[in-house]
Amino acid sequence: MAFRSDIDLSKLHKNKLDQEMSYGLSWHYNRMLLSQQSSIDRNRNKNNDDNNNLYTKASELNDDLFNCLMPHRGKSGTWPRTRSLNAPSPVQQFGPCGRIMKNSAMVMQIQDPASQRLTWYKPPLAVLVIKKVRDSTVLSPFVQLVDWLIKEKHMVVWVESAVLDDPLLIQDKKFQNIKDKLVTFKDGRDDLTDRIDFIICLGGDGTLLYASLLFQQSVPPVMAFHLGSLGFLTPFQFQNFQDQVTNVLEGHAALTLRSRLRCIIVRKNYKDHKNESDRNDLAECDSSGVNSINNSNTLPSTNILVLNEVVIDRGPSPYLSNIDLFLDGRHITSVQGDGLIVSSPSGSTAYALAAGASMVHPSVPAIMITPICPHSLSFRPIVVPAGVELKISISPDSRNTSWVSFDGRNRQELLHGDSLRVTTSIYPVPSICSQDQISDWFDSLAECLHWNVRKRQKCLDELSDLTGSGSEDTLDELDSVNQI
Repeated sequence: MAFRSDIDLSKLHKNKLDQEMSYGLSWHYNRMLLSQQSSIDRNRNKNNDDNNNLYTKASELNDDLFNCLMPHRGKSGTWPRTRSLNAPSPVQQFGPCGRIMKNSAMVMQIQDPASQRLTWYKPPLAVLVIKKVRDSTVLSPFVQLVDWLIKEKHMVVWVESAVLDDPLLIQDKKFQNIKDKLVTFKDGRDDLTDRIDFIICLGGDGTLLYASLLFQQSVPPVMAFHLGSLGFLTPFQFQNFQDQVTNVLEGHAALTLRSRLRCIIVRKNYKDHKNESDRNDLAECDSSGVNSINNSNTLPSTNILVLNEVVIDRGPSPYLSNIDLFLDGRHITSVQGDGLIVSSPSGSTAYALAAGASMVHPSVPAIMITPICPHSLSFRPIVVPAGVELKISISPDSRNTSWVSFDGRNRQELLHGDSLRVTTSIYPVPSICSQDQISDWFDSLAECLHWNVRKRQKCLDELSDLTGSGSEDTLDELDSVNQI
């Protein structure tokens, strides 16, 4: 069974070309308008009457040219739009004189998320299978999948070494026949970078979070099967796994690029090991997780990528957290409450959702900032652009320290003078879609979170207490009926 996106790629490509041509023509139009306006300004002092006539003719010419080059509104009064998950490119000129100043730093290319399709430039050979731990219901699907990948697809299957120690798997005769063909690794000791082509998760959302933790730089495509409790991030059902995996291996799949957050803890006494410029640089580095400094006077620093969220809370202290929040070096606010959640769009439906944040589609480039039980009636969750740099530190007058956890792991204390830097990483998690980006997300909202589920309101004709009265009856007429 082939899974195809509802996007017509040929039409999408044609619309993209039309947009580029339209943008190029509008650029020439703007150049012509500015040139003619400059000519008018130079001659204005010579002859005002002639200049007025010239300006009128130039305006008429520009109006005709604009009507020919730019797209017209449809009959409904709206501008034509392509089927896209990106917002339309804004106009670069505002009124007759204002425009955006040209700057090389603003030049960027963003691929339309709706056109993101998986492709293999060489056949995938090594596959990592991650299964939910301590769950007997996953054992049978795990054995079926591994046996099929080895015998039918002739792939090299990687598993965590702790999986082989499961007593129930040891008793499985089918698994014993393929046990020696598996390649194992140990978490925290073996580096999987550039050794895995494809990842299959069996379980719940935690298996996808674990895959993100294992790969702290580029992540192979992830196919997640729903065999856990909630399964918001796991869109595939296991019943026909052979057809679904085959389609993915053949490149018939859409992708959702789930952005991750780069989190760096800078310790107070870290300056003996790195200079100030290195500490303030949040560019991607060669780190692969937690970096320890061998010095008894300094706590280990942390450089880690998270898929869902980083949480700063008050820990075991009975006092309020008092946290200073900075955005691009500017102090934004101080958080007084139980803590703060900084989440990615994927994490907006996790802990942040329980704390009152909005649900954000994973293709939206953004960072969510959500307070945990703030001691304020006006502190609402906010959404900031994905490219900003957040700095979180303990307020100097705070009565206690804070604790930080990354996707529920690596919990550690944040002391006075320490700071946490957070920004969007360039290494997303390529999550394979069962249908497409939009359908998968709304299906998860409906099935996992029962979003906007309630009984339908009855129409007036179905209400028993208004039997015999029409919808146009007034309250006075109903009162008179009741008195009779």
